Amino acid sequence: MAEMTEPKDLLKHELADLLYAEKRFTTATKTMIRETNDPEVKARLEKHVEETAVQIERLEKAFASIGEKAKAEKCEAAIGLKEEHDSFKSEEKPSKQLLEAFDLGSGLRVEHYEIAAYRTAIAMANVLGHKECASILKESLAEEEAMASFLEQVAPRTLAKLMA
Repeated sequence: MAEMTEPKDLLKHELADLLYAEKRFTTATKTMIRETNDPEVKARLEKHVEETAVQIERLEKAFASIGEKAKAEKCEAAIGLKEEHDSFKSEEKPSKQLLEAFDLGSGLRVEHYEIAAYRTAIAMANVLGHKECASILKESLAEEEAMASFLEQVAPRTLAKLMA
């Protein structure tokens, strides 16, 4: 691997990391859709899968806006978050209700990771003068924040129902 010395290289790395994560989290979200019985949660997750497809397109545009070709780069955090879910499911063998409750927290961890990653990339793009890139990323950040807010609002009601 070449040595990273230019600030733009770090921005490209962040975009590549996000691209990988968004693709990985699309699969994870589809798993959560299958694991939930709550129609409101299921519908919101399905909408978020559609949003994520657009977010992937935006990341490709963000790369283009800085004169680069879109290329995903392995994101250890995304892998770890998915592995945490999978190992909980296989090792703990939770009931359907407890898995559904765990998924809410798991989903919120994913959203918070994405929020932090988008905020970081936006800050870098702004500092480097890539205003178009930052603007593109802000659209996805708003969607991630909305999804996190939804999960935070629905969690107490859903958890109370599942844990009763």
